[in-house]
Amino acid sequence: MTTFAELGLSDAVLAAVDHLGYTEPTPVQAQAIPLVLQGRDIIAAAKTGTGKTAAFSLPSLDVLARAERKKAPAMLVITPTRELAMQIQEVCQTIARTRGLRVANVVGGVKIEPQIDRLARGVDVLIATPGRLIDLMNQKAVDLSQVQVLVLDEADRMLDMGFLPSVRRIVEATPKSRQTLLFSATIDKGVLDQVDAMLDDPAIVQIAAKGETADTVEQYIAHVPHTLKPDLLAALLKERGHKRVIVFARTRHRADAACRKLKRAGYHAEAIHSDRSQNQRKRALDNFASGETDILVATDVLARGIDVDEVSYVVNYDVPTQAEDYVHRIGRTGRAGAEGFAITFVSPENKDELAAIEKLIKRDIPEIEIAGFNLEEAAEAAAERATRANARRDPELAAAARELAKKEKRRAKEKERAEQAAAESRQRGTRKKQGGKSAGAAHSSRKSGTGSKAAPKSKAPKGGNRAKTGSAAASGAPRTSSDFRPGRAHRAAVAAKRSGGKRRG
Repeated sequence: MTTFAELGLSDAVLAAVDHLGYTEPTPVQAQAIPLVLQGRDIIAAAKTGTGKTAAFSLPSLDVLARAERKKAPAMLVITPTRELAMQIQEVCQTIARTRGLRVANVVGGVKIEPQIDRLARGVDVLIATPGRLIDLMNQKAVDLSQVQVLVLDEADRMLDMGFLPSVRRIVEATPKSRQTLLFSATIDKGVLDQVDAMLDDPAIVQIAAKGETADTVEQYIAHVPHTLKPDLLAALLKERGHKRVIVFARTRHRADAACRKLKRAGYHAEAIHSDRSQNQRKRALDNFASGETDILVATDVLARGIDVDEVSYVVNYDVPTQAEDYVHRIGRTGRAGAEGFAITFVSPENKDELAAIEKLIKRDIPEIEIAGFNLEEAAEAAAERATRANARRDPELAAAARELAKKEKRRAKEKERAEQAAAESRQRGTRKKQGGKSAGAAHSSRKSGTGSKAAPKSKAPKGGNRAKTGSAAASGAPRTSSDFRPGRAHRAAVAAKRSGGKRRG
């Protein structure tokens, strides 16, 4: 739930909020306050009782308290009746006390002299009915040349009461550089046509009926694990484009994290949330409106304060905790009759929030698949990134990773050496086989008489053969290949010795 503290108000004004008994912003306050703090002109559709007085007084007085003080009023509130003027004064005085501002009202039905005296002493905030203010202007008792903020309260009612000429004259007496805040119970073409020249590029604040979403906005969901949302967002931006996209995150930390990832991916992105100063928020919104920033990452605090035309689409990066915030988020696209697109990333733990949203808007939101996003591949890539990230953060894990890398390198080298050795062994085996075939061929040729000239062997009586063999060996006659068989020479010598011994006997 959005709180006043998250809207960017100062501590002093927040103290006034507590004193007024406000516990949480009304819808019109939640939408209007951020816009007023940004310095935007606004047209707000808000009836009496919706908290519209605090919607313009809280932020306006907060800003004026930091500005240079002058005798003439810096804030002018025009309202149609004395009763409304008194109510507005009561609220403004409570806030003004915390900021040291002077408040006064000038209304008809009472003497004008005390009012002239009061203005002469100096006023910061002036609440007036049109008729009495014109009287004071005619008497030159009031100076409107220093007005910085002009509030037209109950504008439709003032027009119905015939105050338009007086209002125009009052507006013309104020600087063109002023900020104009117009509040009306209804905003129709008749009202807009008559006040259009009084405002400069106003933001429209219109509170939809509870649970009502624009028919022009296509709404989808995409189921994705929490850790893979960055991958899905990257695929979505690639598919649908990245110009004028608003991404809503649940917390400021989530918004900052998503913004950092988008920047690392090369996108022009900026984050706005309650931790950003008012100047930072304004600069981010101006950059987004001008096209300098492509993607705006925001929290629910500022969902209702973003008023930019032609937003391409809205991404609910996180499902909002409050179903009503879903309506305000997707209301940033498909405005003024234009077509819009909104997609919500739903994780398994978001089932209850999704059910509450569908119950509020009275419809089921269909699922959509994003081209280029593969759940399994994204999960593997995310696991690898997590491992590398953890290694960088944990010195022990980093050392273990380096040691593992060394072991893998050694294994790779050992494998390479083993493969090389195996290849060399196969080559040696091949050469051996080829050598064996050559030797066998030579032996065969000798056996057939075509190779060596050695006499063919024939079977002979044991003694004679041994004697001849022995004689040849002893006399140094040429040896044949058979003489080189293992043990052959030894056996031949023994046989010759025996044969010689017999002859001598």
